[in-house]
Amino acid sequence: MPYRFAVTQALVSVLLATSSPAALQAQVAQGRQVELGILGTYTKYDQTIGLDGAIGAGGRLGLFLNGTFAIEGRGDFTRTDVTADGERAEATRLSGTFYAYAPRTPAGRFYLGVGYTRSVYRGAFDADNNGGHVILGDLLSLGGRAALRFEGRLDYTPSSKTVDPTARAIDIGAAAGLSIFAFGGPPRDTDADGVHDGKDECPDTPAGAVVDERGCAIDTDTDGVPDGLDRCPGTPPGAAVDTAGCGLDTDADGVADGIDVCPNTPAGAIVDEFGCPLDTDTDGVFDGLDRCPNTPPGAIVDVDGCPVDTDLDGVPDGLDQCPNTPEGVPVSADGCALDSDGDGVHDGADRCPNTPANTEVDGTGCQVVVEEAIPRAPLVLRGVSFETGRSALT
Repeated sequence: MPYRFAVTQALVSVLLATSSPAALQAQVAQGRQVELGILGTYTKYDQTIGLDGAIGAGGRLGLFLNGTFAIEGRGDFTRTDVTADGERAEATRLSGTFYAYAPRTPAGRFYLGVGYTRSVYRGAFDADNNGGHVILGDLLSLGGRAALRFEGRLDYTPSSKTVDPTARAIDIGAAAGLSIFAFGGPPRDTDADGVHDGKDECPDTPAGAVVDERGCAIDTDTDGVPDGLDRCPGTPPGAAVDTAGCGLDTDADGVADGIDVCPNTPAGAIVDEFGCPLDTDTDGVFDGLDRCPNTPPGAIVDVDGCPVDTDLDGVPDGLDQCPNTPEGVPVSADGCALDSDGDGVHDGADRCPNTPANTEVDGTGCQVVVEEAIPRAPLVLRGVSFETGRSALT
């Protein structure tokens, strides 16, 4: 219809005019804010109305009384068909609504509206209905003074005058639209940090960051990630962090990169507050990896930190002054074989362990017995002759 096009064109012109910088900065008494909007609608009519569900369009003019309550006048137009015979019908809906708004959330600002509806039907019908409506919606800011609206709507007509004048009708529908807020309202806050642009010294603060009175992000732990976005707000100074503000720990030793003096600690080692491995028994194998943590100083150890004892005498290599002691031989604390009686034969091989000092012993550690020589008379052979120059008897 030509008149519908003209109305829509005029409404768009008004929206563009009021969205200009000069208009958006204008102020009215009491600081009240005016809303102008266009919207698309879908209405599913009650069967007692006798119309098919259809898409329509309309506009709205609202006034915010304060930060919570607003009033609005709205009109929308829908062309559809009569369900029974397919004839064309036109439905114009005029509404007055009182709104209550919830506090702002990251998902937008939810609101509830109730009000009066007058529905005018022309074409196949020639009837006017009066009733009420309930609207539930969400106002989603686009930054500055522009916003999107998404709504669900229920209209109640106590006495329908289209198909059955005695019947009640309940229509349900939805709407989506664009609104521009002119004149009053809060100062512009481009980065939505709570500090309006005129006072915001840091106009590009990331969403969610906590800011000071100048609009600049606060970073309590000075890790480069603002409070509000920092998932690890107690990071120690100097620590390297990820984008969430949590310390990086490349060697997984519990000390963050940047303050880790020993950044290549092997996995499992116990470290000090500087990230350096502890070696309590100073055997070269770090605590946490050392299976024998109380190795005496100077002992040679294996890769597990346990002492090496090559001759199996119970004294670790490195402390053993007699490293080749035969197996099973009792040794002293320095790893050398014991010789309790000092006879030169170690206790393990000494069959006579209590030999007196300075006693000559044999290989078994027992005293050597020397037999005394007994004098004997010379043997004289009489009547015996030998061959000359030989020992042969004649």
